[in-house]
Amino acid sequence: MKIHEYQGKAILKKYGIPIQDGLVIENLSDAEHVVDQVRREFNTEAVVIKAQIHAGGRGKGGGVKFSSTKEKALENIKNILGMNLVTHQTGPSGQIVRKVFITEAIDIQKEFYAALTLDRSRGEHIFMVSTEGGMDIETVAAKTPEKISKVWINPLVGMKTFQARNLAYGLNLTGDALKTAIKVFLKMYKCYQETDASLIEINPLVLTADDKILALDAKFNFDDNAQYRQNEITEMRDLFEEDPTEVEASKFNLNYIKLDGNVGCMVNGAGLAMATMDIIKLAGGEPANFLDVGGSANVDTVKNGFKIILSDDSVKAILINIFGGIVRCDRVANGVIQAVKELNLIVPVVVRLEGTNSVEAKEILFNSGVAIIPADSMQDAARKVVNAALGNQE
Repeated sequence: MKIHEYQGKAILKKYGIPIQDGLVIENLSDAEHVVDQVRREFNTEAVVIKAQIHAGGRGKGGGVKFSSTKEKALENIKNILGMNLVTHQTGPSGQIVRKVFITEAIDIQKEFYAALTLDRSRGEHIFMVSTEGGMDIETVAAKTPEKISKVWINPLVGMKTFQARNLAYGLNLTGDALKTAIKVFLKMYKCYQETDASLIEINPLVLTADDKILALDAKFNFDDNAQYRQNEITEMRDLFEEDPTEVEASKFNLNYIKLDGNVGCMVNGAGLAMATMDIIKLAGGEPANFLDVGGSANVDTVKNGFKIILSDDSVKAILINIFGGIVRCDRVANGVIQAVKELNLIVPVVVRLEGTNSVEAKEILFNSGVAIIPADSMQDAARKVVNAALGNQE
């Protein structure tokens, strides 16, 4: 789960990390009042107007504007609020700006990068900082990797002061700025742990003209599996920023991710789902989605899965690949038949069922009178569904 910059900054502020503060609006009618409030509350003549979407590159796309006067601020708000903002992360379709963050303007002396995430290859957390703030860290890593300082943190031990000090030294800081940075990095780690974040990124973390350390931005990703114990953060979820099909799938406890192909996939188990997508590609096709119906699939699960898959107009054929371990294949077969009849499916459906009650399931499908293409193996299923998607008849 992702959240907006203004929400991320509120979390950082809660943990004692100094931020570029401000107020958020959703309606143009609130603009003048809130601009006046920000200028008064933060003792600033100039303000910065920042589009709030779940994507980087907002500044390059015209979604971040410095406003030297109140009149300029109102003009920028009018232009940004409601705009379709296109960045390298939104893709060509862009994202509608429904909120803008009005912040205090800051005199910046130097920009840095700071981030915490999990290094899965080592089973440890990795804390990275760089003197090249404000840039994509991927570009820095590719062109000047020596400008990135890293420390790995054992999750059973936690972050130590000497590690935070090494990171601060990596930014060439001295004096009070060095001491503040050390405290900020230790607080970032505490925040990262206690909020079940999978990523905290501050880009840029700045040294101001008066030698203060400040978070000018805040990007958070959270572990979806921990949302049950992070109610306050879960309430920050913005459904407008998520794929509507994925949101709909989550209502039925379906794990769905839209992809760019034309072969719809319905599978039980994440490992089998990934293997199914791989074998579709090996057969010359392209999967249209990742869809894991889970280990307790039933008639309703299968029917809802079909609805989700078919909401994607690019799907030309569907592959159902179920291994009956906990789930019974005959239940899945009945669900497939009911869904095909109720939804008046016109796309070809290839079905491979193995495991518990698979023999009974195949008989049910055979006697159903429904036009379903049976498959015996994963390779056979992949070949048949790719051909079906291409319009080839076997």
